[in-house]
Amino acid sequence: MFVLGIDPGLTRCGFGLVEGSFEGLESFRAVRAGVVETDPHESVERRLGQLMVELRTLMGEMTLDAVVVERVFYQRNAKTAIPVAQASGVAVALAGSVDLPVRQFTAQQVKLAVTGYGAASKSQVQGMVTRLCGLRDVPEPADVADALALAITYFMVVRTEQRYPLASPT
Repeated sequence: MFVLGIDPGLTRCGFGLVEGSFEGLESFRAVRAGVVETDPHESVERRLGQLMVELRTLMGEMTLDAVVVERVFYQRNAKTAIPVAQASGVAVALAGSVDLPVRQFTAQQVKLAVTGYGAASKSQVQGMVTRLCGLRDVPEPADVADALALAITYFMVVRTEQRYPLASPT
């Protein structure tokens, strides 16, 4: 099964395609990962348009079974959360437009699933993604590791939901 994780951002949007299953040990393969970057000097609508085109192209080039997008959650600065929410909306809408199932997880849920600790640091998440995917190097930038971690979280959460049906969201 192939799951695309998307760490939304308007300046830098991380993506990571992970192959995995719901059985056996946590063994995942990072198939493709990177970032889509937009020019912060361009207008928001042009940047969102560029993001839409590049994500649509990526989704068209990949064999996908599901898409996972980080759920936007902010506590301090709504000004920075708005562009992230807009980028998230583009990713969710694109996946929905091609009938792919979409899940969203908060950063805390991802940290808990990947490291076992909901307040893990970025470096701890990067380290676990490196281990779980059997990578030689730590994924850089952090947006890439976060996107891979989102995809890994999908496998872990769905596996739990399958084993314990009452744990599934309503």
